[in-house]
Amino acid sequence: MVRKIVLFFVLIVSLQVAVVAQVDFTKQYFNAKTLFREGKWNLAMESFKPLIPYSTGNPFSEYASFFYALSAYNQGYKAVAKTSLNQIKTLHPTWDKMDEVNFWLGKINMEDKDYFQGLKMFALLQDKKIQQDAEAVKAKIIPTIADAETLRMMTEEYPKDQLLGTTLATALSKSAVPEDKTQLESVIKKYNLNRADFIAEAPKSFFKDTYTVSVLLPFMASTLDASPAKKRNQSVLDLYEGMKLAVDTLAKQGVKISFRAYDTERSVEKIKTILNTDELKSSDLLVGPFFQEEAKAIVDFSLANRINVFNPVHNNSEMIGTNPYAFLYQPALETIGRKSGEFMASFVKKKNCIVFYGTTRRDSVLAANFIQAAKEKNFRISKTFRVSKEGSQSIFTTLATPTEYDEYRYPKQFTLRKDSVGSIYVASDEALIYAKVLSSIETRKDDIIVLGSESWLEQTAVDLEKFQNLSVILTAPNYTDPAKPYTKAFVRKYVKTHGRAPSNYAAMGYAYMIFVGNELKKNGVYFQDALSKEGVIPGYLTEGYDYQHGRSNELIPFVRFEEGQMKVLDRR
Repeated sequence: MVRKIVLFFVLIVSLQVAVVAQVDFTKQYFNAKTLFREGKWNLAMESFKPLIPYSTGNPFSEYASFFYALSAYNQGYKAVAKTSLNQIKTLHPTWDKMDEVNFWLGKINMEDKDYFQGLKMFALLQDKKIQQDAEAVKAKIIPTIADAETLRMMTEEYPKDQLLGTTLATALSKSAVPEDKTQLESVIKKYNLNRADFIAEAPKSFFKDTYTVSVLLPFMASTLDASPAKKRNQSVLDLYEGMKLAVDTLAKQGVKISFRAYDTERSVEKIKTILNTDELKSSDLLVGPFFQEEAKAIVDFSLANRINVFNPVHNNSEMIGTNPYAFLYQPALETIGRKSGEFMASFVKKKNCIVFYGTTRRDSVLAANFIQAAKEKNFRISKTFRVSKEGSQSIFTTLATPTEYDEYRYPKQFTLRKDSVGSIYVASDEALIYAKVLSSIETRKDDIIVLGSESWLEQTAVDLEKFQNLSVILTAPNYTDPAKPYTKAFVRKYVKTHGRAPSNYAAMGYAYMIFVGNELKKNGVYFQDALSKEGVIPGYLTEGYDYQHGRSNELIPFVRFEEGQMKVLDRR
């Protein structure tokens, strides 16, 4: 009897404890929810935490885990939030609020740039309202993705996603790579996009009896003296002299050019003053600028007034942006790097290469595009080195550190073994870098092809005979064949006019002006559409031009010295 009474009291106490526990769980949960609503995230986390473990008397485990995760997210603890949300998916896979869990996992992953995992979570959503919230997150984040390759892969996985297609089209429209231009057309068609939003088009062209060409260059007229001595801005003066001489040649060919010159004084403020003049708005073509910092004002003016601007000296595609009226006479850096990679892959027998590049953006763009193109052609890049001017000695250490000597103490073997490398690409015009490479090759005495730039010839860091004695090839968009009748005629005319031989800048100015003058004659004021359809255009002094796939010249000759003469090996 006593034993029965004891058991009865134990049962009563147990029920009372269970009731008390139930009340405690409920009270704890609603207290935590109050803290959550008040934005007291840290206190809310602490209050939700005891409710997370699952037990028979705790009906709040899933909710506590969920709000614990959101509290963590609101404090910036995204890793903690992701862990908690993923635990809900593992421990409570059938919870009726799983759409909320997947939404927040998708949002966090998207914000952390784990785009594929984010889209995967969003694809699981069933609730239409939550789907709308997910689309809002995507609309905020996806347009910030600029990498075309990432977007390509995303559209392959989610081919019906209109936002992804539109963003891919935007990224492709900013690319100078011909393959990207081709793909852009197919993306526009696939997603039924407005072509004009991605491929800006100039107005219909028209012809004139006389075309007005306005040159904006830093002549620095107020600082010039009358002496025959070389001026500080001699390259600018030579470029202009070459263009002016070409205007005279064009006139004899029936192309009338009204040639105007404006002194920018290497001042952005001066340029803005010039651009505010009404007479400049009557131009048919703008030439310039010479310095990169001056480009934005001129290109913006070109777009606003629908006037073509053709930069004669720069390779930076960012200077023309997406302006359909802006062009580079020179090949873009991306094109030089890409075509250099393609050339080396086809020309060099040993399919392995070392790349040296400097610390400038220019060098990085060249190297990156070279490496990508080379790899696409199964051309092996064995090593890459980013080298500063101060650290250029490391090049010699890498290439020419001897390990064995002959009887006369001349090196005969090196850390980088002889004949182990077929070629070196030097993506830099820094003399300390390319001179060290060539000096190292000379020390090694093995057959390594070095690919560099025509601008090396303009400096005195390396004797010209080394370019012939070593296997040096140069990208040379401005190469002029001295044996050409046109070249000989230009040199004679320049010497007769100025009493001295033309510099490279004078030849560039002349070739440039002949080219754009003939385009005006053949195709009118807005020559861009016809220019893109002309294919490869023979050059007057240079090897030629190709604007089929963009707004910079894509024809690049590869040259080297043979028997004391510069020879063209290939054109791409």
